[in-house]
Amino acid sequence: MSHPVLAAQLYTIREYTKTKEDFAASMRKIREIGYTAVQVSAIGPIPPAEVKRIVDENGLTICITHIGWPRLQSDLSAVIDEHHLWECKHVAVGSMPNEYREGGEASYRRFAAEASEIGRQLHEAGLTFSYHNHSFEFVRFGNRTGLDLIYDESDPRYLQAELDTYWVQHGGGDPSLWIRKMTNRMPVVHLKDMVMVDQKQTMAEVGEGNLNWPAILDACREANVEWYAVEQDICPGDPFESLAISYRNLTGMGLE
Repeated sequence: MSHPVLAAQLYTIREYTKTKEDFAASMRKIREIGYTAVQVSAIGPIPPAEVKRIVDENGLTICITHIGWPRLQSDLSAVIDEHHLWECKHVAVGSMPNEYREGGEASYRRFAAEASEIGRQLHEAGLTFSYHNHSFEFVRFGNRTGLDLIYDESDPRYLQAELDTYWVQHGGGDPSLWIRKMTNRMPVVHLKDMVMVDQKQTMAEVGEGNLNWPAILDACREANVEWYAVEQDICPGDPFESLAISYRNLTGMGLE
């Protein structure tokens, strides 16, 4: 692989990217940790050209984004323009909206079809489109889960995966198995760990919890994952330190 594989998911530091000035300071910190790529998600209303200038100044690549479903439906041409400006090939949606979750199997099928259509338009613009899971998609409809339905009922050319290791485990799935199921269909994976605190499943820095990281990383390599994005929705303290711990642990496991 000719480019760095580790990326910081900016949702982790969302409270520190609300303004242009905070975004610039945060990108300096991300680069100082060692990351050379980021996923743009949940940042403030910063002009796209300024985002590009700041990441470039800090030697960072935007490898993928999270774009809200309403904007994908109503403002897709601008989304495409932004990604071309950012030289970012990959677009993802962070979750399936509530209205699709409440209608059962038929709503999952409808989401898969509508996501495929958005993905088709992105594909024609030279971009990819991926779906980021949580654990609610592991509800079962007969012998398939909701996540199975999303991928089985969508066009693999137009809807790819951005599997999240924590949420797959949280839903009772096997992260390694799911990663292998998405071979050649997942440009970016989300890495976060799981630990038990007060008898509750809790997010942890990669390598600080109970997930089987040798098996997960082997599966990622076999599945031809391009980018490994570190995300931690909830951190026990400074989110930059959480990103640093994950970075150190992952580089210790052999990732760039």
